[in-house]
Amino acid sequence: MTSQDATGKEDKLQRDLDYLMECLAEMFHGLGESRLASCLPKNGSVAPSEDCKFVRAWSVAFQLLGMAEENVAVQTRRALETSQGLVAEPGLWGRVLEKLSRSGVPEEEIAAMLGEIRVEPVLTAHPTEAKRASVLRHLRELYLLLVKRENTVWTPAERDEIREEIVAMLERLWRTSEVHLEKPKVLNELATIIYHLRDIFPQVIPILDRRICLAWREAGLKGELSLLTERLPCVSFSTWVGGDRDGHPLVTAEVTEATLRELRLNALMLLHGQLTTLGSRLSISRRLLAPPPELARRLDELKARTGAPGEEALRRNPEEPWRQMVNMMRARLPVEVTGDGEVLCGAEGSRYCRAAELEDDLRLLRDSLVARGAARLAAADVVPVLRSVEVFGFHLASLDVRQNSAFHDAALEQLMAAATGESGFSRWSEEERIAFLDRELASSRPFLLPGTKPGREAESVLSCYRVLAAHLASFGDAGLGSLIVSMTRGVSDLLVVYLLAREAGLAVRGTQGFACRLPVVPLFETIDDLEGSAAILERFLSHPVTRRTLAELNGESPVQQVMIGYSDSNKDGGIMASLWGLYRAQEAMLEVGRRVGVRLRFFHGRGGTISRGAGPTSRFLRGLPEGSAGGDLRLTEQGEVISQKYSNPLNAAYHLELLLAGTAGVSIPGRSEPGTGHPLEPVMDRLAHRSRCEYEKLLAREGFVTFFRQATPIDVIESSSIGSRPARRTDHATLADLRAIPWVFSWSQARYFLSGWYGIGSALEELMLEDAPLFAQFVRSTQSWTALHYIISNAATSIASADPAIMEAYAGLVHEEGLRKPILAAIHAEYRRTVRVLEEIYGGPLAERRPAVHVPLARRTDALRVLHERQIALLRQWRQEGMRQNRGMSEELLFRLLETVHAIAAGLGTTG
Repeated sequence: MTSQDATGKEDKLQRDLDYLMECLAEMFHGLGESRLASCLPKNGSVAPSEDCKFVRAWSVAFQLLGMAEENVAVQTRRALETSQGLVAEPGLWGRVLEKLSRSGVPEEEIAAMLGEIRVEPVLTAHPTEAKRASVLRHLRELYLLLVKRENTVWTPAERDEIREEIVAMLERLWRTSEVHLEKPKVLNELATIIYHLRDIFPQVIPILDRRICLAWREAGLKGELSLLTERLPCVSFSTWVGGDRDGHPLVTAEVTEATLRELRLNALMLLHGQLTTLGSRLSISRRLLAPPPELARRLDELKARTGAPGEEALRRNPEEPWRQMVNMMRARLPVEVTGDGEVLCGAEGSRYCRAAELEDDLRLLRDSLVARGAARLAAADVVPVLRSVEVFGFHLASLDVRQNSAFHDAALEQLMAAATGESGFSRWSEEERIAFLDRELASSRPFLLPGTKPGREAESVLSCYRVLAAHLASFGDAGLGSLIVSMTRGVSDLLVVYLLAREAGLAVRGTQGFACRLPVVPLFETIDDLEGSAAILERFLSHPVTRRTLAELNGESPVQQVMIGYSDSNKDGGIMASLWGLYRAQEAMLEVGRRVGVRLRFFHGRGGTISRGAGPTSRFLRGLPEGSAGGDLRLTEQGEVISQKYSNPLNAAYHLELLLAGTAGVSIPGRSEPGTGHPLEPVMDRLAHRSRCEYEKLLAREGFVTFFRQATPIDVIESSSIGSRPARRTDHATLADLRAIPWVFSWSQARYFLSGWYGIGSALEELMLEDAPLFAQFVRSTQSWTALHYIISNAATSIASADPAIMEAYAGLVHEEGLRKPILAAIHAEYRRTVRVLEEIYGGPLAERRPAVHVPLARRTDALRVLHERQIALLRQWRQEGMRQNRGMSEELLFRLLETVHAIAAGLGTTG
């Protein structure tokens, strides 16, 4: 972007922001709140009074700033593409296809491999979305109004009407409390996920399809790639909401069953609506366009199969055969829609059993139009519905089930105790566990007699698996994802799941033995587990039950999914050790997959902050080890990230295109042999180890847990109700038991952002002082080796968000000076060290070298500082001895504290 473009972008942002702030001030004046209007965080604003209304006003103002920035980003991309074409924007199809073409990949190979590209975002309800669903809906409508006023056709009177709508929406937002007064239920979180799946993503799929076809033509590539092409890159969706049971006692078998039902009902209602619209569009008279024989034959077949409903569908629109065909399809959906509501139907009789049957009928409809010369109508009307069926099926999104390995151990111990009286499985050595599991897996004998109640954990697992087995029996495997084992420490943690699946009827027996009917997926989370992941995976893939399971699920082309966790590894050892450990683990596991003849599908458990794996999408993909993407990307999209990326169709299309095009860019052409590796990999091993040692040394300091709990608002965050899941896996008040989300959230609120940079300065400074030529090579490689660039740039972004003065202010909450001073001194020293070495790498002050990161932060600095001061004062008051005994005052202060948490999160644009 040129300096002129940057200036234009800033001017546009300022105009939009001024407009929104004027509307906000107008709203406040109308409510008699002129003091609030005068104290908005703009142009050297006045510090807010003790009235918590000021904190809320600033929170709204920060959200409007974020909205204006999002709108400017969208409009800037559109303007850039208008002037320079699709190739102008990095990471999108135009740039990726041009690069592939120039690299000498044959066009027919590109076209063939595009159909193999698959991206699967997994939407989760991790408690990082601080905003209530009602607030999110108001913000979405407000954004649409902001976009609406961009249109130049409005008259002055109409523009005044739009402004009045905006002011009214701001009042609605103002009068809606941001704070969750009680924890949302799982099905409330599911409703937010379903909103995106049903209302946003179906609009986005046609945009993605059109853009790749346009980019193909713009790149001058030959051959056919159009909306009528069978094989376009594929997006599918999954979710954890209603299936993630790890430390979440509220996700019961009943909740999982209700989740599957809600997903299916909403998928079918989505298709019902689309078919209704399609029928109204295909009002093509047989007198003006004769239907081909195959369409007439299919109508006759369906009439004979469906009986009275089919005859009724054919009686309508008798002169419009294409419309009749759509009426027939709608009648065959396994859902009954009446004036009283919608009811799921069984797949008996004339109803579709599987989404593939509807796909076949839609393809016939499309091809019959093409055969009669109406290809434009086929592409415009039929293809979007066909793509919806391909993407959403009859299930909307597949549901993963995740549980912790320790919970599975407890479940198995209860089964053993009920059957044989044995116990102690969790305390056995790994070899003892495997020997026992192998003996049991060779037998078909169940543990439990009918009617036996083995215990809480066993009943929880088995009842969930029985729900999955029933779903499989009724609807097949569409809609079901994987059985994910968090905290996988050894192969026995995975084999236990096979045994539990067999007990619950989630297995099928063949001539060689039984196989699991759903894939079992290891989740390697800590750095130590990542280091041992390849050995665990090789032993697991070599196990006969795994081989049979892969054959049952994938046939002759076995695919094993492996999930890798970014959050816990970062909490465990800091950013450099985490990201490099993930890189090395993928390299080692890829080698295992090649050796045993199994393709690996990595599932990236990324969070919404840099400390939990976030970072620029294109850079993340290019920084993966060669071959690890394999044209097939699965990754989590968590909490606040879902609303930030996907609440508006154009923004959602942009982020999904980054994923699709980026995956294609690193996967075409594929390489069957591993790369040679980068010459600096041994140096990175050393740096990661040194960084981890420094990070762990801080966490091991005497009194560090006390410092953490007093110098951050962790106690407020633990008392909040922003997610249905508890902040801890168990009741133990230890760092190990604390989830990564509140860990990161609390450090970010206090502006330490500790796990995003701590340790990296010591490691790099040591290299710089001990081996200047090697450090110079390292610096050069930060621009050419994306894996390294990704680590360094993420650390630089984290350090930009940290603020030493605010850190010190929060540290003032630590009672004991002898504890506070040395820990704060260590943090400050590492901060200065990290800034120095990063400025050496970037060749100057970070604020100058990385304006895209620092300028948005600078817009918020003064206002955020006031909010931090307010939060610190409230924390000091709330934590006073005896305050907790005054329940009314304590609850009022907690509410005010939560208001500051929301406001600071809105200002930073991030929580956990």
